[in-house]
Amino acid sequence: MGKYKVEISGINTYSLVVLSSNEMKNLFLKLKGGDLFARDLLIEGNLRLVLSILKRFYNKCDNLDDLFQIGCVGLIKAIDNFDLSYNVQFSTYAVPMILGEIKRYLRDNSSIRVSRSVKDIFHKSLKIIEEYYTIHGYEPSFEYIAEELGVSEFEVGNAMNAMKEPISMYETVYNDGGDTIYLYDQIEDKKTLIDISNKFSLENAIDELNEREKFILDQRYVIGKTQMEVADELDISQAQVSRLEKKAIKELKKVLK
Repeated sequence: MGKYKVEISGINTYSLVVLSSNEMKNLFLKLKGGDLFARDLLIEGNLRLVLSILKRFYNKCDNLDDLFQIGCVGLIKAIDNFDLSYNVQFSTYAVPMILGEIKRYLRDNSSIRVSRSVKDIFHKSLKIIEEYYTIHGYEPSFEYIAEELGVSEFEVGNAMNAMKEPISMYETVYNDGGDTIYLYDQIEDKKTLIDISNKFSLENAIDELNEREKFILDQRYVIGKTQMEVADELDISQAQVSRLEKKAIKELKKVLK
């Protein structure tokens, strides 16, 4: 867990169980039948998912115990709303909901003031994103969100950016064991600015990938699982996961050249 505490919110993180795909399926079937004990087991068996998401917020909150509990609220909502008929892995469904709860908490406690109209667009956009993700397994474009809300893409993008958690000028960008490069070192370097057209191109390229490739990239680079763990989820070999991952990344790289 790197810098993580061994214990968080009174829970020993090293003792947490990890459920297999079959165990998850069986527990969801029991939960659908009204077995509340199965619900408890699903919560306990997915706490590592919350912890994996918590890593990216390590330097953004003074109290990780609070953030962990907020993430668990998102996890519980995901469990209560998940249905096996969605035909997606639970982790793929749950990640946006857990992230959403954590980000809402951080934004509600942010010292930066944002206008009510911008907040309104942001929260409506989040609702559309969550509903769209539940159905399609990936997030909608800003264009789609703008059409649903009857506003411009700029207003959607502005709201999403305005509600982002601020970071320190002294945030570490790179450290190879020698000199540390901080964010302020890179501010005037135009090479670090992301071309908005590349962002939209990348989103479109991801949309072109098949569901298995999207799932592999999501599990590997969003959740942080190893290729072997993903292979177990998909019931294929680690070599096949590696091949599919490389193929998907190669397709994305083509777009950005």
